[in-house]
Amino acid sequence: MTALITFCVKDKSRVVLVGRSKGVRMKGIVFNLLEGCVTEQYGEDMWDDLLEEARLDGAYTSLGNYADADFVALVNAASKALALPTGDLQRWFGKSAMPSLARLYPEFFEKHTRTSGFVLTLNDIIHPEVRKLYPGADVPNFRFDVESDTKITMGYESARKMCSFAEGLIEGAAAHFGEQVVIEQPTCMKHGAEECLLVCSFARASHDG
Repeated sequence: MTALITFCVKDKSRVVLVGRSKGVRMKGIVFNLLEGCVTEQYGEDMWDDLLEEARLDGAYTSLGNYADADFVALVNAASKALALPTGDLQRWFGKSAMPSLARLYPEFFEKHTRTSGFVLTLNDIIHPEVRKLYPGADVPNFRFDVESDTKITMGYESARKMCSFAEGLIEGAAAHFGEQVVIEQPTCMKHGAEECLLVCSFARASHDG
């Protein structure tokens, strides 16, 4: 992603902008997904409250380009309203958005039976297709160290530093494929590392009880 803007956690409930926001844009589909997650779990009034708190009009089209600052404002507003640290809020969003993504883009999921196989297609299949669907989309870069089909270490690099959102997406993908995942993060860009490391261990979900 372009490095005109970065995110960092100033405290446990706020995200602040560091650097210049001019020219940095996020695709409207991300805002649409956030609206869907909020309204499904908390109602339309909550979404309206978040827009009011963030001082935004909420007119987002899926192919549109919008300032990263708008997303940051909504994350801050949701963090405050739901009493969640921003990292937890982003993780919730990622996990909650995955069912909608699976409905919108079944072709990304239907060839896989395990989460590991799915996530390994991010760089070479999913992200190129995302760029076709949403021209100008700015996506993170991943690298993979595959130990087995149940354990993968993912290197995550993005100027937005939304590793918590990535964790949520992985958790949502695991749920989609009937698995559980434990994610450890030994290094993080928000603490000065060059990349975030996500060590993911997958197991078939237990249906006991």
